[in-house]
Amino acid sequence: MSEQQATLTFTVTESDTAIAVGSGSLPVLGTPRLLTWCEAATCAALEGSLPAGGTSVGTRISLEHLAASPVGAVLEVSATTAYVDGRLHRFTVSARHVDGGRVVGAGEVTRVVVDAERFMSRV
Repeated sequence: MSEQQATLTFTVTESDTAIAVGSGSLPVLGTPRLLTWCEAATCAALEGSLPAGGTSVGTRISLEHLAASPVGAVLEVSATTAYVDGRLHRFTVSARHVDGGRVVGAGEVTRVVVDAERFMSRV
């Protein structure tokens, strides 16, 4: 299994808060946005290995949101290959504050590589 890895950096803005994304009433990073950022890291990790016409789709997610992040916080979100079986790729994901290294989230995201045109023809 060849390891695929990516780390992306995000800054929490007002549009990323629980209030803005509809997942709560506090002005801190909303869990749905954290999940989106984790998925983005898995897409980035796969990007260089996709076949021509290929893309990936998310099929399973397990995520713990462990700490609050205020507006202005900078997070590093990483995805690293944990398991590959043919088209199936499972990644461990983590998010941490750049300032201080506090872990904000951790989990797994599973993606399956598909032919984009064939996939969309069935939608």
